Amino acid sequence: MRKTILLVALVWMVNLAAQNKNEAYLAYIDQWKETALQNQADYGIPASIIMAQALLESAAGTSELAVNANNHFGIKCNNDWMGGVYYYDDDSKGECFRQYGDAAMSFKDHALFLQRPRYATCFEIAIEDYEGWAYRLKECGYATDKNYAPKLIKIIETYRLDSLEIQNSYPEGTINSKFKIQNSNPEDTVILEEVKPVEKKRPLKATVVHASEPIMVIHNDPEPEYVAPLTARQERDSFLLEHPKKKNNGVNYVVAREGDTYANVAFRLNVRERELRENNDALGRELAIGDKIYLAPKKTTGAEEYVWTRPGLSFWRLCQDEGVQMEAIRKLNELDPAVRVFRTRQKIYLQKIKEQRPLR
Repeated sequence: MRKTILLVALVWMVNLAAQNKNEAYLAYIDQWKETALQNQADYGIPASIIMAQALLESAAGTSELAVNANNHFGIKCNNDWMGGVYYYDDDSKGECFRQYGDAAMSFKDHALFLQRPRYATCFEIAIEDYEGWAYRLKECGYATDKNYAPKLIKIIETYRLDSLEIQNSYPEGTINSKFKIQNSNPEDTVILEEVKPVEKKRPLKATVVHASEPIMVIHNDPEPEYVAPLTARQERDSFLLEHPKKKNNGVNYVVAREGDTYANVAFRLNVRERELRENNDALGRELAIGDKIYLAPKKTTGAEEYVWTRPGLSFWRLCQDEGVQMEAIRKLNELDPAVRVFRTRQKIYLQKIKEQRPLR
């Protein structure tokens, strides 16, 4: 009789917990959890934190910013943002927020946004410690709301978002590197129960429930060795080791490799993305493999007096090849601002034309 009462009580509690959950939140989690897990694997940000921030900032994809700007994380424009913008009243009236082509771009940009030096200390915290991450994000200035961290934690614990890291981070037959399941088979049911936290760490009790009897198995492996993140100087040196510096028209440059973007190159060089783009006349332009990336402003004149173009050559490519600023060459040759690609063979001056003195 006592077992029956306990079972009924347990079922009632489970049903009550399910009723307290927002259906829109559950649908949003189901839609974006794989993206969050992938960003965790690629960038080291806990999937639970990614999902909690997205749910809170976008109201599960229903906020004005999410609907009209595909912005699910409330990220503002900042000085180095080169994409679309959307103006919205937040802390101040008419603030500038980033606008994306789709919601997936917002998730990707959020992951890149947290790679900034401002948030470097977040990555000192273990993936499983979502409380530590929540409070550290607030300390680093992600949000002005003084209750931002408790709100994230409540969402994570209400919707058990901390289980996302466990589901996808480790091989079949294990829960994580500390807790492994043995003697399991496809008919077993794995139940994860939260144990009282000790010093902000949340150990898990792993129970394998068989049809006949429960078996408790817990294996404690040593913590992995902590690897300190690179300093800005080390990151720059590492980048230049992979991308040897070259010189053209007296200006240093490197050659873009697969996976390079102006955003991540600027991050690794510890410079503003807008500054790097301006050095390369690349506002609104994507980086391609083999492109020259100038590390300082290009010259206003070229090494040669002039060059001949070929049909189909873009004006931007000519200026990158010669290491000269587009605007300076445009003015020097009195070119129409609409010129993007040369249709015929043309003589383009790279230096001011010298006046010929009359013969005496």
